[in-house]
Amino acid sequence: MAADISLDLGQSAIDLGIVVTNSDTALGFYRDLLGMDHEGDIPMPIGGGGTMHRLRCGQSMIKLVCFDTTPEARPASGGIPDGTGFRYFTIHLNDIAAMMDRLEASGVAVVVPTTEIRPGVTIGMVNDPDGNIVEFVNYA
Repeated sequence: MAADISLDLGQSAIDLGIVVTNSDTALGFYRDLLGMDHEGDIPMPIGGGGTMHRLRCGQSMIKLVCFDTTPEARPASGGIPDGTGFRYFTIHLNDIAAMMDRLEASGVAVVVPTTEIRPGVTIGMVNDPDGNIVEFVNYA
């Protein structure tokens, strides 16, 4: 039974933290290929040190965290059905085909090519440099 409460949100977006193995490679993907605005970097106060790169995606903040010591664990291989936990995140785009073409031409691994999954709903999925899945969706 659902509780009689509601979220009292302080903003209409979320912040998403993604641990990466290489700052330059991750910034090359999220900032340079996807086009997110790099708002700056701050020291990472936990986990033995590192850097948090803060990128704006619409109203949401994507925080790329690169620790001084690379964690051993990696995302589950095999795609969405092969692991639990956060498996992908979604970015809503107006022109998925153009984004997917640019990413594929840059050598980014395509998980799901541009596909109309039902009338008026198109998706595409790629792997970021660390194997995390990024989904693009458009509701026509």
